[in-house]
Amino acid sequence: MANSAYGSGLNLDALMVPVQAATVYAAQESSLYLPGSMVPMVNVPSGSASAQVAVMGSVAATSVSTEATPGADFDTVLPSDTKISIDLNLQVARTVIRDLGGVDVNDMGRIMGNAIAAKVDTLVSAQFANLTNIEIGTHADLLHEFYEAIGAIRNSGETGPLAAVISAAKYGAFMKLIGGNAFAAADLQNAAMRTGALGLIAGVPVFVSSFLNDANTGLTGTTAAIFSQDALRGATQGGVKVETERRIAAVGTDVVASIAFGVGTLDASRGRILIDAV
Repeated sequence: MANSAYGSGLNLDALMVPVQAATVYAAQESSLYLPGSMVPMVNVPSGSASAQVAVMGSVAATSVSTEATPGADFDTVLPSDTKISIDLNLQVARTVIRDLGGVDVNDMGRIMGNAIAAKVDTLVSAQFANLTNIEIGTHADLLHEFYEAIGAIRNSGETGPLAAVISAAKYGAFMKLIGGNAFAAADLQNAAMRTGALGLIAGVPVFVSSFLNDANTGLTGTTAAIFSQDALRGATQGGVKVETERRIAAVGTDVVASIAFGVGTLDASRGRILIDAV
């Protein structure tokens, strides 16, 4: 079958490499979570439809001055339930490039990559509903509860780095508080006013997401999530893939982007979700 003489000047061989590259790049750049810096990703071997993720407890260290007897001088602690299972599902986006010419394959890859990123961020946002809830009385209490959430996570024993995601619908409320007198002439206020980015609040990097909302979490008044890397865990198999196939009925070429992806809550105590009081 000949693939190289369609009216658009495109063919399956020419489409594959640039669309694949643009799709993978867009998915990684557009998603808050796919890169794995905030929610670590487990690579699942081919042929498996789920990931078994270890859930490790904590043990206490004991000072000893002589040879110790396990169980007497210090406890021998073995975790009981040591894993959670994360099921992978195929997340797929498809489009058709018709033989009309003028197609920018980089734009096509960007659109497909954004679709995959949106789906991944939606699935991760849904898991935030499992975190411990903190209700916010009024918008004036927003930053106060943000600080309380950080303290609560630290008090539960989390010593690692934290990250925060703000609902895009609540972004304005955060900016108004930062723009108020409490932050007058502060570095945070100046940076936020110049760039629109919330930056670091109480040492926690803050990001804004349109996918952290009531529809995705199933909660009312979803405002923000603060969490450590051990709160959630994602799983992928082979990353983002792109396939192309001639579609005669549509007089064009099918382009399908997919990722085998799943996400689960590892430890709800290592995160907090802020919601408006109802």
